[in-house]
Amino acid sequence: MLSRDDVKIVRELAARAAEIAALPAQNEKKALWRKLNARAPARPMVMIDQVCWNEMNTGEELTLKSADGECRGYELYLRRTLYQWKHFPVDMVVEPFIPVPKAIGNSGFGIGVQEETLATDPGRDVISHKFENQFQTEADLEKIKKPRITHDPAETERRLAVAHELFDGLLEVRPWGMDPWCMSLWDPISTWMGVENALYALVDRPEYMHKLVGRVTEGYLAMLDQLEEQGLLCETQGLIHCTGAYTDELPAPGFNPKKPRTKDLWVAGLAQMFSTVSPKMFKEFEVDYASRYCARFGLVYYGCCDPLDGKMAEVRMIPNVRKVSMSPWTNQERGASGIGRDFVFSRKPNPAFVAMERFDPEVVRADLIATRTVCEKHGCPLEFILKDVSTVRYQPERLSAWARIAMEVVGG
Repeated sequence: MLSRDDVKIVRELAARAAEIAALPAQNEKKALWRKLNARAPARPMVMIDQVCWNEMNTGEELTLKSADGECRGYELYLRRTLYQWKHFPVDMVVEPFIPVPKAIGNSGFGIGVQEETLATDPGRDVISHKFENQFQTEADLEKIKKPRITHDPAETERRLAVAHELFDGLLEVRPWGMDPWCMSLWDPISTWMGVENALYALVDRPEYMHKLVGRVTEGYLAMLDQLEEQGLLCETQGLIHCTGAYTDELPAPGFNPKKPRTKDLWVAGLAQMFSTVSPKMFKEFEVDYASRYCARFGLVYYGCCDPLDGKMAEVRMIPNVRKVSMSPWTNQERGASGIGRDFVFSRKPNPAFVAMERFDPEVVRADLIATRTVCEKHGCPLEFILKDVSTVRYQPERLSAWARIAMEVVGG
């Protein structure tokens, strides 16, 4: 039984979110995202995500007041949504519904991470990791198991009942299946081996690494099979890896909302630890494997922090790619010439610009204009995604300033 006070706290926030979700701006922004994702943009789009929330609460706007754990989860979600809309909304969309995660169990690959960690700020999510190498022998490959997907319908119904009590009359309650938005093969491997160990093994023991990444690929494909068979995938996404995913191309023809398919969804692929490997090795160990799951999805957002400007020939081999990440470490001229009009140039401006000792608005402006100029030259559809913001030196106004400058640059 939820307390009256907790219900009151959450419903007051939900009422504010509902008012925002009803604004005409939400449909306007969705239409702009659809145009961008169709590669016929009205203007470049802007998003801010992966924020250092531990540094944002200077005015107590993010202070949680409810007591129940489930209520606090919804309260946190709503407070962050309202905070971002107020301070740095850029092209975010506030939806008129609350996604309630179904009670889906995932056994994973059967491997735990063995590591040491180091944090410079106890409240920060971004910390340093030193991973132990758990894959050194042929027998170690047997550690990788195929994920097993289960569902607890009773728990799902319980969650929905709580959500209805909190949100009925304000926001639609929508049961939400698993969103397999990120299917990185090498991110988990890097945590099982350590990046340096894995990179050396690609050179010293290539056949071993083929077996390893092959088992991970088969595990992902088995997971997707189970999610489809059990009707446990999410509905068509509004977000994919920090960017607007609105599109007229999804869901695919024949869509059944009770049993979504992978081809109704976006997926994100990436191989961040391959930043320094050759294009040939990138194709051999990433493209040839990632293509197997990317082929199943409707659209693909490829890349993250890995610089892909010198690997666009290989990225083009991956099925269904629509957006390509251009990290702060890319040669933008080379990246834009490789992307052209075929994909969205998903620029990741350097988050260091909001983390330096002195915030300089003109450095931010010049950086954004340089990207806009090179994309105009090559006809690239463009989005700016400021992410991985690990610190703003406890000056939240820096993000608001960045947002204002970015919207000026894109003409929003």
